[in-house]
Amino acid sequence: MRRYGRASRLVLLLLCVMYLITYLDRVNVSTAAAGFAPEFHLDKTQIGLVFSGFAYSYLLVQIVGGWISDRYGARRTLIACGVIWSGATVLTGLAGGLTSLLLARLILGLGEGATLPAATTAMSRWVPSDQRGYAQGITHAAARIGNAIAPAVIVLIMSARGWRASFYVCAAMGFAWVLLWALTFTEFPADHPRVSREELARLPAPATTKTHAAPRWLPLFRRMAPVTAVYFCYGWNLWLFLSWIPLYFLHSYRLDLAQSAMFASSVFFAGVLGDALGGIVTDGLLRRSGSRAVARSGMVSVCMLLTALALLPLAFLHGRSVSLACLSGGFFFAEMTIAPMWAIPMDIAPAFAGTASGMMNTGSALAAIVSPVVSGYLIDRFGSWRLPFVCDVLLLATGLALTFRMCPEEPFEEASVPVRTRA
Repeated sequence: MRRYGRASRLVLLLLCVMYLITYLDRVNVSTAAAGFAPEFHLDKTQIGLVFSGFAYSYLLVQIVGGWISDRYGARRTLIACGVIWSGATVLTGLAGGLTSLLLARLILGLGEGATLPAATTAMSRWVPSDQRGYAQGITHAAARIGNAIAPAVIVLIMSARGWRASFYVCAAMGFAWVLLWALTFTEFPADHPRVSREELARLPAPATTKTHAAPRWLPLFRRMAPVTAVYFCYGWNLWLFLSWIPLYFLHSYRLDLAQSAMFASSVFFAGVLGDALGGIVTDGLLRRSGSRAVARSGMVSVCMLLTALALLPLAFLHGRSVSLACLSGGFFFAEMTIAPMWAIPMDIAPAFAGTASGMMNTGSALAAIVSPVVSGYLIDRFGSWRLPFVCDVLLLATGLALTFRMCPEEPFEEASVPVRTRA
């Protein structure tokens, strides 16, 4: 943080809090399933459908949400998003069955779909270019803190007030963040009342002016396609963990709810460390080597390999300690890929960072639809909690092979198509 000024630190802190809240809202349902699944008589496949429900609308909003944030700004985009996702969290607590649960999750995806692209738009203006990996790493570390505390927090609230109350508490946090963001964030650093001249000099020159422009869509889509494919493979791993880890410990080792929450939180805290370290390492590699191919693609490939190697013993060994070590190690290395992956859209297309990152994140959004349902089906069909991890290792190997086609060192041509706006 030494290279950040006071205003930049505030922006980064606000984004960290947003990431924490949004991921808390995404994974609270995994722990709350222990309460609503018996009440609504849901099997594992139906639970997996609930887990993936938000991802359908989340996927649809990614690219358009990124474009909206590039055109209209991160401030307005995230205010609208926050109101929608917090309202959806309230509706989840009011659900009366599978249908209403799915509807609430779809609305949640609609609200959260543009959050990460919009945050990337903000970072492209508020973060020094050689600190992009750190910024992405620390914000995603905050997201994993949301994942890590969710099981314990949700169990605590469920024990005192029931599973519905846990969603009302999460919603209140979201509405509070929206108010704080609206009162303190400005779209451009030069407009912020607390930014100094020294701080402004360290920040990137605006990649675009305040007049709006649209990217060359098809060339940008083609340029981002390999990045999106790699992120799908990562996303499969992520959503397997976020959706099923609490229930994995609950059912595989016949633990009670509190014990399973403790084990799940331990795994997710390993991700916090991976995200933070990944940001430091990728920026350090970039400064030392001067090569984005090494700092981004090379690092992602190594981390995907280490993730697969960490998870492979789960196919052959069984035991709580072994599972905890393998899952924690796997999640740690998987999360080390986050900072270089989210820095790549800013490296490739800084003028359209929101749009490019939205394209990339469609990979994870698609994985969020497929991974929980396929994993739930495998558990129901074969009665095995190991098979989902075997599939995960195969996807990681595929992602590793594709990393060498991302080419972050080759920037996208920033020729754009002017968009007519009212005077």
